Amino acid sequence: MDLSVVIPIYNEEDNIVALYTRLREVIDPMALRYELLFVNDGSLDRSLALIQELAVRDERVRYIDFSRNFGHQIAVTAGLDLSAGDAVVIIDADLQDPPELIVPLYQKLHQGYEVVYAKRRSRQGESAAKKFTAKLFYRILAKITNISIPVDTGDFRIISRKVVDALKLMPEQSKFIRGQISWIGYRQTYVEYDRAERAGGETGYTYSKMIRLALDGITAFSDAPLKAATISGFIVSGVAFAVLIYTLYARFVTGEYEPGWPSLMTSILFLGGVQLIAVGIIGEYISRLSANVRQRPLYIISDTNITRKEPHSTQELR
Repeated sequence: MDLSVVIPIYNEEDNIVALYTRLREVIDPMALRYELLFVNDGSLDRSLALIQELAVRDERVRYIDFSRNFGHQIAVTAGLDLSAGDAVVIIDADLQDPPELIVPLYQKLHQGYEVVYAKRRSRQGESAAKKFTAKLFYRILAKITNISIPVDTGDFRIISRKVVDALKLMPEQSKFIRGQISWIGYRQTYVEYDRAERAGGETGYTYSKMIRLALDGITAFSDAPLKAATISGFIVSGVAFAVLIYTLYARFVTGEYEPGWPSLMTSILFLGGVQLIAVGIIGEYISRLSANVRQRPLYIISDTNITRKEPHSTQELR
């Protein structure tokens, strides 16, 4: 198998057929042995039925159906686990990332690179708030992490089998695949493109999911929040000590001391707020450690038409 295309699916019935058609139009002229691997992440519409219809007509269409919704990053992980290609493309089904870019990505990969990611020049059809928060997140992440995660990129990329095998050695529960790929290293480059509007349907990436993904990225690759909590603790302790000295001075030296609730309550609320923020940050890290210690499977496969006898018995409950 020369190429695998991994496509996470969540309520994409409006786009699946168009995506399949465009993928075939792009890859067929490349004369490659390939597979289209759809991962149905608990869709509530007709996505799975459409994929199964395509699989009946085209043996190159493979599908994985989860027992429930496990999340976008886990769906991509399952596709990578069961892919067979020497190179693997990760692409979403909403057609914002053009399948036509697979050709230059594949060509670039064979120029001595192990990872070629698609870098966005522009993002059409997205609100100003989403563009701003995405831009801010990528730049903050680049500043506080100890690895170089490229800005203005998503999961749309092509990776070699060597990188796929390395990703299989990283089974943490809170997945941030683009960060993991950057951490792995090897020679990496990019191809620029203009991101189009969503072809149909509604995005499954709500603001709450984006915040969760951002937290996964930050906690997986940076301890800056923990350091910030520690520094804040020292700063607040210093301020509290200074206030204590001033209070004693005012009480016993100048005599200009007027006891009152406002200053007391302000101090208590300020200190309490800082403590709660620090506890919350520490809790985020502990919850992720706890999830990994439990070693629950990343996903459970309800149905698939993949018959390869790899470590499939364990992968089904990976």
